[in-house]
Amino acid sequence: MFTHNKRLQYTVRVGAGNPGLANLLLEQFGGPQGELAAAMRYFTQAVGEEDPGRKDMLFDIATEELSHLEIIGSLVAMLNKGAKGELAEAVDEQAELYRKLNGAGNDSHLTQLLFGGGPPLVNSGGVPWTAAYIDTIGEPTADLRSNIAAEARAKIIYERLINVSDDPAVRDALGFLMTREVSHQKSFEKALYAISPNFPPGKMPPVPQFANVYYKMSEGGETVAAPWNSGRGLGIRQGEPAVDGGDGSATVQLDATQKAACVAMETRLMSDPTIDPETGAELGAAAVDTDVVDGGTEQPTKGGAV
Repeated sequence: MFTHNKRLQYTVRVGAGNPGLANLLLEQFGGPQGELAAAMRYFTQAVGEEDPGRKDMLFDIATEELSHLEIIGSLVAMLNKGAKGELAEAVDEQAELYRKLNGAGNDSHLTQLLFGGGPPLVNSGGVPWTAAYIDTIGEPTADLRSNIAAEARAKIIYERLINVSDDPAVRDALGFLMTREVSHQKSFEKALYAISPNFPPGKMPPVPQFANVYYKMSEGGETVAAPWNSGRGLGIRQGEPAVDGGDGSATVQLDATQKAACVAMETRLMSDPTIDPETGAELGAAAVDTDVVDGGTEQPTKGGAV
């Protein structure tokens, strides 16, 4: 059950209208790293969670993300409010109004015309929000790691939004939202470590002979020895075909009927490498002269007829 408190979790104060900035803020309203995506990710995880402690945490953070969605939406609405009124009441001449909307940049004129200055469920490029942003897989040891990464990405977006804003009040609100991403990362990481063991994700153990090997898949030059390729619990090997000891070929066992059908298909579709017919592309190509060069090979010469 949800109830709505009319007061925001964090007070929104906007110093001046700025449709361009409003449009950029939509990245955190309807974008892949935004607050709606986070709320839906954690809410759906909470519904399916069996552990009562993690269930509470996920519901709490999902609900807080909805409050953050309201903050971002309010910032967008306030930044658009002046332009929204001017557009609705046609207070300017057409040319001046068009200049204002386009001068704001970032396709903000589309936000004004299509959505009346309100916060639509799109990202800053106008791409509609989609549930495809939600990557929950139903395994806490995997989902908690994904949640940590999602909060990290959201923090980076907030940092970038702060850097493009010169409104102290807007920067202040964005700083609060950015900081909450850090707090959520801590909660998710502690919840992950409360599961023991939590690595590797899932139940099935890895195949021992491949679990602790780093395959060097490039040739030429030296490989920098580092913990991620040759540190504790990892050994480095050159990546070669058929690390399982086989010959690297793909095979399948077929019954007699299937085998006969495949042979018939392969025979019917076999290429004849001795045939070199003149193709439609060649018939339509520009005419060229050919000269015989070393070895008797004919080479095309530009100009003239064949």
